[in-house]
Amino acid sequence: MRADNRDTATIMDRYPSRLKNVPSVADRQEPVVYSQWSANSPLTQEQTNSYEQKGYLFLEQFFTANEIIEWKSELLKLSGMHHESDSEHVIREKGSNEIRSIFSVHAHNPVFSDLASHPKLLAITEYLLGSKTYVHQSRINYKPGFTGKEFYWHSDFETWHVEDGMPAMRALSCSIALEDNYPYNGPLMVIPGSHRKFISCVGRTPDHHYKQSLRKQEYGVPDQGSLTAFAEQEGIEMPVGKAGSVLLFDCNLLHGSSSNISPYPRSNVFIVYNSIENRLIQPFSGQHPRPEYIASRAVARR
Repeated sequence: MRADNRDTATIMDRYPSRLKNVPSVADRQEPVVYSQWSANSPLTQEQTNSYEQKGYLFLEQFFTANEIIEWKSELLKLSGMHHESDSEHVIREKGSNEIRSIFSVHAHNPVFSDLASHPKLLAITEYLLGSKTYVHQSRINYKPGFTGKEFYWHSDFETWHVEDGMPAMRALSCSIALEDNYPYNGPLMVIPGSHRKFISCVGRTPDHHYKQSLRKQEYGVPDQGSLTAFAEQEGIEMPVGKAGSVLLFDCNLLHGSSSNISPYPRSNVFIVYNSIENRLIQPFSGQHPRPEYIASRAVARR
């Protein structure tokens, strides 16, 4: 285990954000896929090309029914265990005591630790990112029927870059559906192709803002004009499918989800993989790094 001691003085900020009063849009400066496709690759050439062009890939029924039963059982166990918990990695909905997310599940739970190291996932993430990887962040998102709240449009990379010190766009998220995802129970929506541009957001982030932003993000969200322009140009897509499906998406892809007012819950496990060559440095905001349970700064080499 070791943390990266580099600082922002030695690495140029290629994606400045939250510094000006007006938003701006810049081109992406890194590849999307870091490996050359071959017949031995864990994805087909068509899947690779689709991920590169759209910024996401939806793999239906990637995991077995038995695996999902085990993970759902663990999810329910964690929910009961943390029902009255005041642990800092348990995030509750704004204005209520209902659990919104549980962070760092790969570090605190052996079942989800094994999931984060699943050989099928590692093969794909290391192929797409072109190196060994480590878990930058993991969490369970609970979105119960009738009361599950929205997650507003955002690029994960913008926050990870500004608030955590992630230098480059060399990370991806893996969302594993533990319930069937329907168009009406608050599934993830994405703007395909938006990963090729970086939206610089407005408004300097207050100190320790993560305590509020994990409940409802108000800084580091794209302006409505930029979102409208991207959506009109690229459209909005909604990858939905059965429990066991996996959504892989680039760290800079614009995504969000609406509230769940249907009777049907939607719970997902999120695991974020970062390249070991893209380790965190000091946040580009100049602020204190967010806690380890949100953004891992120690890289465990496998």
